[in-house]
Amino acid sequence: MISLVGTGLVMITLRDLFHTLWHPTRHGGLSRLVMTTLWRLARRLRARRRVVGLAGPLAMVTVAGMWAATVVLGWAVIHWPHMPGAFTFSPGSEAAQEPALLDSVHPSLVLVTTLELGDIAPGEGRLRLMSPLESLVGFALLTATVSWVPEIHPALIRRRVLAVRPAVLRGSDSVTQQIDCTAGALLLDGLATEVVRVRTDFTQYAEAYYFHDGEDRSSPAVMIDYVSTLARRGQVARRPEVRLAGDLLAGALKDLAAVLDRLFLHTGDTPAEVFAAYPADHGRTQP
Repeated sequence: MISLVGTGLVMITLRDLFHTLWHPTRHGGLSRLVMTTLWRLARRLRARRRVVGLAGPLAMVTVAGMWAATVVLGWAVIHWPHMPGAFTFSPGSEAAQEPALLDSVHPSLVLVTTLELGDIAPGEGRLRLMSPLESLVGFALLTATVSWVPEIHPALIRRRVLAVRPAVLRGSDSVTQQIDCTAGALLLDGLATEVVRVRTDFTQYAEAYYFHDGEDRSSPAVMIDYVSTLARRGQVARRPEVRLAGDLLAGALKDLAAVLDRLFLHTGDTPAEVFAAYPADHGRTQP
């Protein structure tokens, strides 16, 4: 029964890792709970913007550490009932004189990290067959954690591109007449594409939400309100292609607001109110 508890810990961790990194919805249970908790703690601290800027990277490091610690603990619990009789110890080792649980953590940590020190090794046939599996789980955990970081950065870049383009347009103070042309339709259509990409990124890489965007002009939380303004201007333009592009952008924004509210903000309000809560959650104010 004790070994089954350890097996359950390992399986829960692998499930959380799978749902966080590879499942189409990417909604890890434990990892999302850790990230949300750290985000809320960061919001409550002083020097808010500086602390919030560390929330995303710190959350990823904490989640990776949680996965590693839980896997090591799970395998240690699996070994515990079989310690020390089912294991062989190197000559002169005093490990067998330690508490059984402590002795179980050592081979678990060695096998998960694939170090294979050899001072404590499984001796029974069943445990000897499990040792390569434990090393394989440790190698998969290390590989998945290392590949997790490069997956996030493209999503952050796409999010900042969505913010910088409207920031440049806002500086030129585009009016309805200026976007009521073929170029305006292409502009609104391009913004709609970028909004859809960011919406998809929030679904696939939810942890990207907890990263700080630097200055206001590179933050979609700040600039999304102006994107909504451009969509409304496009919807009342004279040219049908501009109105179509405005409707497309407005629909993409509505979908983005629904994702933000469902996954992060939980306001249950209209898109306009969600986009007002978005910068507030990131410690920013709309211009």
